[in-house]
Amino acid sequence: MIAALRIGFPFLLILGVLASPGLAQERPYFITYDHHMEEPGNLEVATNPVIGQARGISTFIGNWTEFEYGAKGWWTSEFYVDSQHTLHDGGLLTGFRFENRFRLLLGEHRINPVLYVEYEHINGADKTLKEVVGFDRKEGHAKPNWETRLEHEREFETKLILSSQIKGWNVSENIVGVKNIHEGVWEFGYAFGFSRPLALAASADACTFCRENFNAGLELYGGLGEWGDVTFKGTSQYIAPVLAWNLPSGTTLRVSPGFGLTDQSHSTLIRFGVSHEFSGFGQQVGKLFRRNRS
Repeated sequence: MIAALRIGFPFLLILGVLASPGLAQERPYFITYDHHMEEPGNLEVATNPVIGQARGISTFIGNWTEFEYGAKGWWTSEFYVDSQHTLHDGGLLTGFRFENRFRLLLGEHRINPVLYVEYEHINGADKTLKEVVGFDRKEGHAKPNWETRLEHEREFETKLILSSQIKGWNVSENIVGVKNIHEGVWEFGYAFGFSRPLALAASADACTFCRENFNAGLELYGGLGEWGDVTFKGTSQYIAPVLAWNLPSGTTLRVSPGFGLTDQSHSTLIRFGVSHEFSGFGQQVGKLFRRNRS
């Protein structure tokens, strides 16, 4: 198992037991984004492994470790480190991503738009499948790591996120566009998700297994072809139930068994997630710097 995965899980699980209570209500989605932003000054750290399987392709674990910071009420910034381990082929770091999300309207509206922009500096061995665009196919993950790690990808990714709250349900739609900075055409994809807490009314006392701590839903995501050839034909498509468990400590556990719907898709993508929110992180760092200057 790659080092990042071995370290990440125990670290975040320990945080879930020892940390002081937080306010995390993590979305259950892995691919779809909604309009909820990180609280200003809070830092969330997460690890998100995915196990991929398909006939004729070695089983792999892709993982992204993310650091999400609430810069403003309307602006959330994230930094990702990607890695993977493939059966009989070893593991490696595959690159990094820098993402920013900007909420275009403050307050709750019938439809809440968010603009997403990301720079990706990864190589061809990346197997996180954090987004599926264009004519991405499972065969792209059949090549050995020594070969794909030499393929450098510098990409610009945008998303238009549309999210609504309807009687306790969240319904979110994402339209995705990815462009290699130096060459190629725009590739398109989408993600659609809906979810709801198992109970809307909060219990009077803090508890671990209360129904309102569980959030369940479904994701659909896949490619939409490319500029000049927008289509579902010949693309990868996935459906995936999602479940999140928000612990009183501020830690969230998530799981999602995904299933490929087309011949171009992996047969299964099993995703897990562990995250912890550090409340007031920005204020504590600010106090530290002010103390050092005095």
